[in-house]
Amino acid sequence: MLTAYKVGGEGTNPRQRGVDVSEAVKDRNAQQAAVKRPFPARRLSTSLLWVTMLSVMTAEVLIFVPSVANFRHEWLRRKIETAAVAGFATEGRMPDQSPLLAPEQGAGLLRSLDAELVALQMDGASHLLARAEMLNPIEQQIDLAGQGPVGMIVDAFDSLLFGGDRTIRVYGPVGDGTVTAEVVMSEAGVRGAMLVYARNIFFLSLGISFFTALLVFLAINQLLIRPIRRMTGAMIAFGENPDDPERVIVPSGRGDEIGLAEAELAQMQSSIATMLREQRHLADLGLAVSKINHDLRNILSSAQLISDRLSGLQDPQVQRFAPMLIRSLDRAVGYTRSVLSYGQAVERAPLRRRVALHRLVEEIFAEMAVPPESGIELIDDVPEDLEIAVDPDQFYRALANLVRNAVQALDSEDEAGAVVRRVLISAEPESDAGLLIGVEDTGPGLPEQARRNLFLAFRGSVRSGGTGLGLAIVAEIVQAHGGTIRLVERQSAGTRFEIHLPRCVEEQNGSTAPQFAGTSESAELAD
Repeated sequence: MLTAYKVGGEGTNPRQRGVDVSEAVKDRNAQQAAVKRPFPARRLSTSLLWVTMLSVMTAEVLIFVPSVANFRHEWLRRKIETAAVAGFATEGRMPDQSPLLAPEQGAGLLRSLDAELVALQMDGASHLLARAEMLNPIEQQIDLAGQGPVGMIVDAFDSLLFGGDRTIRVYGPVGDGTVTAEVVMSEAGVRGAMLVYARNIFFLSLGISFFTALLVFLAINQLLIRPIRRMTGAMIAFGENPDDPERVIVPSGRGDEIGLAEAELAQMQSSIATMLREQRHLADLGLAVSKINHDLRNILSSAQLISDRLSGLQDPQVQRFAPMLIRSLDRAVGYTRSVLSYGQAVERAPLRRRVALHRLVEEIFAEMAVPPESGIELIDDVPEDLEIAVDPDQFYRALANLVRNAVQALDSEDEAGAVVRRVLISAEPESDAGLLIGVEDTGPGLPEQARRNLFLAFRGSVRSGGTGLGLAIVAEIVQAHGGTIRLVERQSAGTRFEIHLPRCVEEQNGSTAPQFAGTSESAELAD
């Protein structure tokens, strides 16, 4: 029986060696980090840095749109508020056709506001504060009180992109709303202020985006990029030499998705290493079997010559047992010719013939050579007229393996003589036009390990149950005949296997006796 060695066992587990786990993990991580890795054409960290900067810049642009509109609105509002303050200084003078301010004062006000006309409307009357000698035609009028958010944004970008040489009239309420100020001015001033504001916002956003991207990059690099690089290095190192248990990644113990990925990667690498080790064992076993098979065929050939000579003796006992010995040797020689077929591919396609199942079971029981003192009873409960269309040699092997496992399970018990030791083979038609063949015994039953690895070659082999290579061969033969085999769960002790074969009713010699034949369809094996 092959033994599967689990990666990270007693020889490699730091906890079992009494070594500090944290130090062992650090050493393993340092070794895996030192593995030469192919430099990627496009580093994830660089892409992450650019994506973060672009994201922050995009957010700043979305903030800039309303902020520049608000900046323009407030800049124009300050202009009319300055005009209103100058108008309040002239309060008490009687309005006439001339401006309220002296020429020198009006000129200074126009220079400070960079305007061509300044006027107030209060107490239901309009008052001209200052006026330039030459007025340019007004191309746009802006009502600060009547602008909504959308209008402010549209006007702001209109000034920023297309303005500069136009003359605009700006008016709106001041203070408690009883006074309305009006300023006629060039759009160049407000556009220049907006350009300066936009430049400052751009450099400020660039600095904020770079600083934010750097912080995000450092955080994600520590929490995500470095663990991913470590897992990548572990995968590359494991791929270079999966036989080395030191190449299996040691999980960091994190409780997030990265920790889960590390644990799953470690489990996958351990499973792959175990599987590769088992495959090498199977390959070594195949080589050993081929060598043994070569010598065994020579030995069996000599035994055949001796059995042929024995069959010529007139002793009644010899004449009784010689045919069974010859048939057994013939089967053994046939098995040696195809012993490697299990490792190379699958069982050959069945060569079906009509077989009397009752007589086949009797032949199996006769060749088991169970000693009478064992107390094991072999019962053939198959109807004598039942015929099945199967490959005689293959089906003989399948039933013989099941019976041999049952006999070994009963023979391994050390119980009182009153315990019933029985192996029973039965067959009966099923309601779905199929045939059910049962092989059961009164032994101790299959242990849990054998149940988990049922029908798997070289796994879960237990002496009391005998579920090694034999059950794998049985399952393959039954599947090749289009049938299924399963283990029946029982409340009491004992083991029962059930083989299901599909049915085909055919006439033979003018009779309509039940004939059972496999189909070419393969059926899934039940656990």
